Amino acid sequence: MVIRAAVAAPTGQCPGCGSVSTRVHSRYQRTLADAAIAGRVVTVQLVVRRFFCPNRDCSATTFAEQVAGLTVKWSRRTSRLTSMLVAIGLAMAGRAGARLAGQLGLPAGRDTLIRLVRRLPDPPNSPVAILGVDDFAVRRGHRYGTVLVDLDTRRPIDLIDGRDGDTLAAWLRARPLPQIICRDRAGGYAEGARQGAPAALQVADRFHLWQNLGQAVEKDLSAIRRDLAASLASEAATEPSGRAPAVVDHRELKVVRRFRHQHAAVHRLLKQGLSKSAIGRELGLHPATVRKFADAETVDPLIAKNQQRLSILDGYHEHLHRRWNDGIRNGAQLTREIAELGYPGTEQQVQRYLRRFRTRTGHMPVPAPRPPAVRDMTRWIMTDPANLTTDDTTRLHQLGKRSKDLRRLANHVEDFAVMMTRLEGHRLEKWINTVENDSLTAIASFGRNLRRDIDAVSNGLTLPYSSGPVEGHINRIKMIKRQMFGRANLDLLRKRTLLQN
Repeated sequence: MVIRAAVAAPTGQCPGCGSVSTRVHSRYQRTLADAAIAGRVVTVQLVVRRFFCPNRDCSATTFAEQVAGLTVKWSRRTSRLTSMLVAIGLAMAGRAGARLAGQLGLPAGRDTLIRLVRRLPDPPNSPVAILGVDDFAVRRGHRYGTVLVDLDTRRPIDLIDGRDGDTLAAWLRARPLPQIICRDRAGGYAEGARQGAPAALQVADRFHLWQNLGQAVEKDLSAIRRDLAASLASEAATEPSGRAPAVVDHRELKVVRRFRHQHAAVHRLLKQGLSKSAIGRELGLHPATVRKFADAETVDPLIAKNQQRLSILDGYHEHLHRRWNDGIRNGAQLTREIAELGYPGTEQQVQRYLRRFRTRTGHMPVPAPRPPAVRDMTRWIMTDPANLTTDDTTRLHQLGKRSKDLRRLANHVEDFAVMMTRLEGHRLEKWINTVENDSLTAIASFGRNLRRDIDAVSNGLTLPYSSGPVEGHINRIKMIKRQMFGRANLDLLRKRTLLQN
């Protein structure tokens, strides 16, 4: 569809000096793409005039007239069409946006949409009273950035490259300084906030505090689980007569033997003065694996973490072994029996497990019961008791009867949760003293680490501010990255993050 039009105004205004002119220099036709009508592509053929500028001091001798709300200098699209393509580009980016624009009768290439988004001006700078800071992965494991959010308006105000303290400090010095900075417990952000905004009150985010506590709880539970496994095995080995005793296979798996060998080798080479990168080259290990072994004083926690991976049949092994020893060889029947006990899997998984039985003769040793996985126990301890199921509460209570360490750990977590939810930061010092004097090494180390950032942690447990909106925007950044297939540069990611409504 073609629309032909001409400007009817008798005069034109010079865009350089603002002078009004009536002297027409010439006329020419502009062809502009416009928004579609009923799905049909629209083209506007607009006759415009070129005027002489009457101001001799103006640098422009002549100028072309513009129609407000319709034309822009040098543009081949109307202002309305440009705004529609910009909205599509912000929401959908390149290829997906081009496909959508074509369906709407607004044909545009993917590069055009991205170019329009990149040309958009940044939002105006305004003072920020409460600033939220956190990092995000531009390319996970290789490159990271920092997102900064106004916690009053809950909108992102900038994305910057890097996540070190100097980058944050430089950004803070270039803007009006905030009164409060809410951050995680990373040392880089703490130092950057001190350098860039020394008068600002720093607040350690409660989500990250709870996350760090959960990591410490998981480490302590790895050791507690080993003690629980030994206790359950000894009890199973002394079962009353009339039932076949449970048997624990003490032969170590190949992966466990490899863990012990590699851990010993890494620490031996560290004592010889080799760097971690040199150790990795010597042993043929990934740098992350070398760091994992170097940071662990003993190999037992690493073995426990590796062995806590559970099968869907865990909890039903004992029944399968006993029924097999009773002469029941039908996999379908055994599957029906354990399904009545709560087994959620398929018969194929049971048949696959029974294959090892069919290649052996005689009775199959009944495995000793295993305690729940560390991840499950961590979830039970870190969840509000009111939100636990009856079964989870019962199992946690039963495990607490077997382990004093587990009960003490659960009490420490409960005290911290109460302090955090009720914003009772004045109790922090007493809590730290309590866990430091306990024999639970990981949570004691967590308490000692809190002292290094005690002011910010105390503020986080006293003041109502948190990085919740920041975490939400990080999730949105991840969504935008996935939508762009991870191929966009930081400048385009920044524009889409800041300018999307």
